[in-house]
Amino acid sequence: MTASTGPILRSTPNATLNGASWDNFTPAPGLDGGHRMTLYTWGRPRHFPNLPPPAPRYFDVAPDARVLAHCHWQPSPASHPTLVALHGLEGSSEAHYMRGLADKGYAAGMNVVRLNQRNCGGTEHLSAGLYHSGLSADPAAVVRELTEVDGLPAVAVVGYSLGGNVGLRLAGDTGAGVPPSLRAVCAVSPTMDLASCVDALERPQNALYEWNFVRNLKRRMRRKARRLPDRFDLAALRTVRSVRQFDDAYTAPHHGFRDADDYYHRASSLRVIDRIAIPTLILSAADDPFVPPEQFQDPALAGNPHITAVVTRHGGHCGFYAEPEPVSRFDGYWAERTAVEWVLGRLTD
Repeated sequence: MTASTGPILRSTPNATLNGASWDNFTPAPGLDGGHRMTLYTWGRPRHFPNLPPPAPRYFDVAPDARVLAHCHWQPSPASHPTLVALHGLEGSSEAHYMRGLADKGYAAGMNVVRLNQRNCGGTEHLSAGLYHSGLSADPAAVVRELTEVDGLPAVAVVGYSLGGNVGLRLAGDTGAGVPPSLRAVCAVSPTMDLASCVDALERPQNALYEWNFVRNLKRRMRRKARRLPDRFDLAALRTVRSVRQFDDAYTAPHHGFRDADDYYHRASSLRVIDRIAIPTLILSAADDPFVPPEQFQDPALAGNPHITAVVTRHGGHCGFYAEPEPVSRFDGYWAERTAVEWVLGRLTD
């Protein structure tokens, strides 16, 4: 039986995805379940034939924080549009989807900046503090530097999962005052309502994902504490068994939130979605294991004429793997292709 391809929710006020190849997704055979899709793309080896070696670049995003980006510059960078990519929770610039997006973006003629969030990708030594899901000031500082120092006139941000929430926060937090060079935002499987996503993550069927997140969060916290033993107390880490517990013990108090619930409420991009005033594309799947599709039915999102939201029946979490097409050299990663094509259309109008 062939899986249904059409989106179950498509909110496209004053916007279009310009063709069936963008608003339809057919999963590769055997991958029409959210868990299968998520785990398959999580562990599948990949190669990136169009991606040249990156140039490292450090951005000062706060008085006590620097972030590392891996950049792929076109010849005469100021003559090309630029894509800034944001990874998910405990990911890095080396995540397969970050490199896959960069591979396609560079082949399409864009500069690509694969940005590590604070402490990620082995950069614990660059920042005094931690990162969180609503820290939009960091990519905002990067966009400003790319504009003011590098003279890049057209920039788009593409974020995955937590990075998608950060990208949407960037557009919503700045609202009508968004930097003129930031032309578009795309969010893939974004955790727009953090509380509902963490609730879903705590379901028994999602234990593997939560275990992996918690393991990586603990490892990073230990590395951080070794560098700053007077600032981070690891005593609470022994009892942490969930992302919520980690956020209660570390993320929330470090950033001035009352507790995890306060952090989830205040950092969620859904709170500022009505302020977004630039073209924005959201891609998610109804069978995503821990991003509930109900968050995309919020009236503030549906009523924003700048946002196009597409929720497909299948795709898992940041998966969206279709049957490859050797003739067209399409490698099967539908969301990457869609994001690059859509962004390029916004940056070259």
